[in-house]
Amino acid sequence: MIDVEDLIALIRNYNPRTNAELVRDAYEYGRRMHEGQFRHSGEPYFTHPVAVAAILTEMRLDDATIITALLHDTIEDTRSTWNEVAQIFGREIADLVDGVTKLTNLELSGAHSKQAENFRKLFMAMSRDLRVILIKLADRLHNMRTIKHMRAEKQLQKARETMDIFAPLAGRMGMQWMREELEDLAFKVINPEARNSIIRRFVSLQRESGDIIPKITADIRAELEREGIEADVYGRAKKPFSIWRKMQEKQLSFSRLSDIYGFRIITRTEADCYRTLGVIHHRWRAVPGRFKDYISQPKANGYRSIHTTVSGRDGKRVEVQIRTRQMHEVAEAGVAAHWAYRDGVRTANPFAVDPGEWIASLTERFGEEDHDEFLEHVKLEMYSDQVFCFSPKGDVIPLPKGATPLDFAYAIHTRLGSSCVGAKVDGIRVPLWTRLKNGQSVEIIAASGQRPQATWLDIVVTGRAKAAIRRSLRQEDRTRFIRLGSELVRVAFEHVGRKVSDKALRTAAKTMALPDTDELLARIGSAEISAHDVLTTLYPELAEKRSEIDARRAVAGLEADQEFTRAPCCNPLPGERIVGITYRGKGVVIHAIDCPVLAEFEESPERWVDLHWREGQHPAAYSTMLSLTIRHDAGVLGRICTLIGIQGANISDLEFVDRKPDFYRLRIEVELRDREHLHALLTALDAESDVAQVSRIRDPLAHVT
Repeated sequence: MIDVEDLIALIRNYNPRTNAELVRDAYEYGRRMHEGQFRHSGEPYFTHPVAVAAILTEMRLDDATIITALLHDTIEDTRSTWNEVAQIFGREIADLVDGVTKLTNLELSGAHSKQAENFRKLFMAMSRDLRVILIKLADRLHNMRTIKHMRAEKQLQKARETMDIFAPLAGRMGMQWMREELEDLAFKVINPEARNSIIRRFVSLQRESGDIIPKITADIRAELEREGIEADVYGRAKKPFSIWRKMQEKQLSFSRLSDIYGFRIITRTEADCYRTLGVIHHRWRAVPGRFKDYISQPKANGYRSIHTTVSGRDGKRVEVQIRTRQMHEVAEAGVAAHWAYRDGVRTANPFAVDPGEWIASLTERFGEEDHDEFLEHVKLEMYSDQVFCFSPKGDVIPLPKGATPLDFAYAIHTRLGSSCVGAKVDGIRVPLWTRLKNGQSVEIIAASGQRPQATWLDIVVTGRAKAAIRRSLRQEDRTRFIRLGSELVRVAFEHVGRKVSDKALRTAAKTMALPDTDELLARIGSAEISAHDVLTTLYPELAEKRSEIDARRAVAGLEADQEFTRAPCCNPLPGERIVGITYRGKGVVIHAIDCPVLAEFEESPERWVDLHWREGQHPAAYSTMLSLTIRHDAGVLGRICTLIGIQGANISDLEFVDRKPDFYRLRIEVELRDREHLHALLTALDAESDVAQVSRIRDPLAHVT
């Protein structure tokens, strides 16, 4: 436990004029009142108020707030009274202690109606004195830091309450650092497996590439010094929950996430912010669509900063934030910036916006509304990472950002989503792909004959809606998928000189633990299983032969012990000019010479390897993705698959991208020998009257990691 002199020293670091004697009196009074009380950990209870006071010194808060922290549980848990506290420490501190006590007694995670009323009380208390919620947030932070000593069910309750209420509240009040820590501490309780998985991947990443934070920090400092810009540079890895949330929102794997690392550059002047931005973009390649200027257009809570993402050292994407010292203080302290002291004097920060105005407007605007309506409006304001929309009956439906009327319909009931034919938002008919906004009223128009369409998968964002649509499509399209699966299997068997039979399919279905041949064919037709998987299940020697072919040295220029893989962004074929890029632990990855991804390695010439394909006949073992638009008519897809087989190419995967009444758009993965083989296949498909468009797909975003 921090002793009183150490606590006073922490306060004097930012407020030399602190009333040290009053702090000592409060420390001694609190210690005496809590004497004989212990926490779940077995420590004296007074360690908790002292820890809360220490957290508030990090925010550079005034004496009254620090003293209230030392006393915040005395009225509730000891024989102390409001009158006694007022007599010894003054009315201001007694009122603050009383306000914190009332907040502590609110059951914010209780029944809905009771929760609504308690939310109202919470915001009314905040509107009277914002320091009450600052103390309560610090109190919750320390309790979460020491939560492991509570019973398991109590830990879960507190963690959910923290994630749902206190963390968003801290973020809304501008204290982003506190929001991140509260979220991560709650995440550790609610989903420890996911958090541990993120940490293990971090450790693995550092083992592979080393700790790149000091390296990138040094690179940035060197560039700024070269331009004569004075600035402080800090780097950090983001919190596990922040990474997890990004993975869920963007549906990306850990390896594809671009902003695992963040760097802050604190400059002397606003002009230096823009000079620094120029230096960063001149030295590193900017990532398109990842630039925000919150200096010229500040956020509603006063937040100002420039955000940009660049491809840094070794092609790693990093986020860079650029701001002045005053902007940084607001970004870190939020509402606490209004109470911050420097050299014993309250400092007015020109960039700070008083969240008290927001709270006052809430309490004034909803003063006449019932409790439930008040609660929903408060949530609209607090949870900026969600969208809350209203049904015609007034029910509130929470959805993720980017949700559409279709997501809304499926959130109410699967039957309503599946029969949706249109929607009205705030009484106006809108397309189903419209992105919903906070507070909008949504009415779903349904028809009994309607069925989900494949194009809906590109419209919805919620997992519930996507799963329901896929399930319906699978049932509706089962007959068509069986027919398509039969054709794909026939072509695959003919490609290796074998004939498909009912007995072979029954054997494959049994071996693959499927109920019957219809289920096997339906899964092949829906691209859940490839026809090649059936072949290798029945004839394992084909898989062995194929692996022998893949293992051959098809590329010249490699060292004897070097392995190669083709880059997924360009998938070069024999006959195309290529170059290799070395990766630690991955050997050499070969790219087509015109691949745009190579620009990321311009600053690392030591990683380039001069390569070329060996002369001779290559096996048809190089996967290539094609985009194909074909006429929607009976037998067309079967003829296209047959044509691909006639050209000596094997279909390894097929996916429907879009289904329209007159055309289908597909992605087909085929295995080819070389560039000439690709050209011959494209020519044959282009000449087919049922084919409206055919092209090769290359994906510059499919990076090697």
